[in-house]
Amino acid sequence: MKTWETVMHLLLVCGVIVEAIEPVSTSLLVGTGAAVLGRKLYRYMYESCDENWVNFNATGLKYDLDTKLFGQHVAAQVILKAVTGFMTNQNPKKPLVLSLHGWTGTGKNFVSQLIAENIYEKGMKSSFVHLFTATAHFPHQSHINTYKTQLQDWIRGNVSICARSMFIFDEMDKMHPGLIDSIKPFLDFYDNLNGVSYRQAIFIFLSNAGGENIVQVALDFWKKGNEREEIKLKDLEMALSLSVFNNKNSGFWHTCLIDKNLVDFFVPFLPLEYKHVVHCGLAEMVSKGHKADADVVHMMAQDLNYFPKEERVFSMQGCKVISSRLDFYL
Repeated sequence: MKTWETVMHLLLVCGVIVEAIEPVSTSLLVGTGAAVLGRKLYRYMYESCDENWVNFNATGLKYDLDTKLFGQHVAAQVILKAVTGFMTNQNPKKPLVLSLHGWTGTGKNFVSQLIAENIYEKGMKSSFVHLFTATAHFPHQSHINTYKTQLQDWIRGNVSICARSMFIFDEMDKMHPGLIDSIKPFLDFYDNLNGVSYRQAIFIFLSNAGGENIVQVALDFWKKGNEREEIKLKDLEMALSLSVFNNKNSGFWHTCLIDKNLVDFFVPFLPLEYKHVVHCGLAEMVSKGHKADADVVHMMAQDLNYFPKEERVFSMQGCKVISSRLDFYL
């Protein structure tokens, strides 16, 4: 993509002076060639729902999951197959619905970011990516009916603007029971609802609910002496879906989304081990502009909390606290 300076140079070469570029301003440009250039400049400056701004990079997603997400072989495999299959399907029968579960710091938000970065030119800053946080956007139980109407209107309006919209719901375990059911029609197998098709949209739910079940499976594998990489999706998915369905504090309690099989994948995020925390620390040092220093990272990692208490196998904080903790050791 050209830089702003390059675009301005092109305007000067064409002898065109433009005071402002607005949706209707190309009619003010002189000459047909200038009008075409003005439209191209507008598309360059302003995000639009076309292949210049929304273009899936399957190779980039695979690379990011392989090199930036640590300790999540199950999640990485499921995410890559689910997103790639959906984005390359010219006629999906329903929106892609993913529910990501695990303890805090295991990578759920980070994976959502990686997906957005490999679909939208502006990543999470795209006007077609919408993030809802339960405690910020739906804080009051007494306003539940208002939230339902607002949420439906918001999704309907944004999908009308761009069919390839992404909606991320964080803190699902803090979501009021029944709220998420209000968007059930948008996730179902409908060709369109009142003239709007939702089949190309993506819905991602993030939750800590079910984390205990995931941890128990990982712990059982470790106690049996099995390798972590032997854990498969089938070892976790059924127990995970039942757990969140029957948990009043999951946001999915007795929801029709599960009952009607509208969630395509329940994606488990395993508790991280010491070595994964070290990988996160080294990557964070580089992102902060420092040279990766294993001694500093190990010092930081050793001071974190792990369980079981004696064996110190799994990190209790994951990678979420690493950025702030590293500042203390640098």
